[in-house]
Amino acid sequence: MDPRPLSLSSYWRLIRGNRNFRLLWMAQIISEVGDWLYAVAIYSLLLELTGTAKSVATAVVLQVLPQVFIAPMAGVVNDCVSRRKVMIMADLVRACIVLCMPFVATVEFVPALYSLLFLETVMWAFFEPGRTAMIPSVTGNESDTVVANALSSTTWSFNLAFGSTVGGAIAVLFGRNSVFCINAATFLLSAAILSSIRLEETHLTSVKPFRIRNLFDFSPIFEGLRYVRSNTRLLATLFVKAGLGFMGAHWVILPILGERTFPVGMDELGAQRAGMLGMSLLLGARGVGALIGPLVGGYFAGRDPKRLRRGILCGFLSIAAGYLALTFAPNIWAAAACVVVAHAGGSIIWVFSTTLLHFQTDDRFRGRVFSVDFSFLTLSMSVVIYTGGVLVDSGTSVRALAFGTGMLAFVPAALWLYGQRLWRETPEIRERKGAA
Repeated sequence: MDPRPLSLSSYWRLIRGNRNFRLLWMAQIISEVGDWLYAVAIYSLLLELTGTAKSVATAVVLQVLPQVFIAPMAGVVNDCVSRRKVMIMADLVRACIVLCMPFVATVEFVPALYSLLFLETVMWAFFEPGRTAMIPSVTGNESDTVVANALSSTTWSFNLAFGSTVGGAIAVLFGRNSVFCINAATFLLSAAILSSIRLEETHLTSVKPFRIRNLFDFSPIFEGLRYVRSNTRLLATLFVKAGLGFMGAHWVILPILGERTFPVGMDELGAQRAGMLGMSLLLGARGVGALIGPLVGGYFAGRDPKRLRRGILCGFLSIAAGYLALTFAPNIWAAAACVVVAHAGGSIIWVFSTTLLHFQTDDRFRGRVFSVDFSFLTLSMSVVIYTGGVLVDSGTSVRALAFGTGMLAFVPAALWLYGQRLWRETPEIRERKGAA
């Protein structure tokens, strides 16, 4: 594997020279920007209608938890049919779902909004594992796969920073409904771009034609579980994002801090709009941190698996430092800086663990492996998010919740450090290498 660190020229070479990846990347940009545009609109709407942190926590849980239950089916589908077609279908359905959201105008319709968020997440559960599993197929080699993973995460981070910040501004200037319409349009455009990809999906060469009854055939799921269980290093890596889910309370912390503690422009805009802007800035800071993390981490770690594993440990420590410091932030700019540090670490964990999974997983199992990967993340995240919302509504301060999030990050850090023994060479292996 190429030991050189990642550089901007590596990203440019991949984008310029690989048409299929370029299209996949463009679809990601357009779809994700729309997602982050409407996130601020949803959270501010719920806080306005209900006034509770638990309503935001419930919304976020419904945006992530269904992945746990859909993962087995989504993984099988993505390993048995064209991943590109699955992604297009998911985009089209999501456009229809988002176009229903402007009809939520009173507290009586909040359950309907929750249902729409649930359905949107189900479609994401089919889309994202397919996109991630497709990356090695469009890159063709391990070196480009590392570059593609770093670029995809960097892009996600930019989309988060840009979409969250601009989404709040659009909602303030033109109203929330305009944001929902823009998001639906991004899904349609993403589907059009994906339809232009021309790719031989090699995982289809060894599978039988897909039938609806295959959804109720659990043998591929059990086959995938046996595959994962047979590789302890792969299994350990699959739990990394579950540890990342321990910082899930930030979905409660950042909106509440922005809306109630650090509103921006209160005198000029009024409480509601000032709260949305504060929320947008903190969510945007999260995106800036996630953007910086892979760029810096990728430069130092490059394509070296050992450095990637060390980077994951550093990522957890960065999360701990950022959220512990956030507890004492005196203003929104200091709070934003703490969020940048924390989520730079979180993004490093995401990119490096995804890359290690690509290296360790056979193509015909990637859909199932990445569905399980996302499931572990969303399960741990959902528990932490909902617990955080309940704690805030019960009187726990948001700053105390931030402190708890920082302390909690030490748990996966310690477990990952202990798990590194799985990668140590046994005396027998070292003896064979010396003999060779």
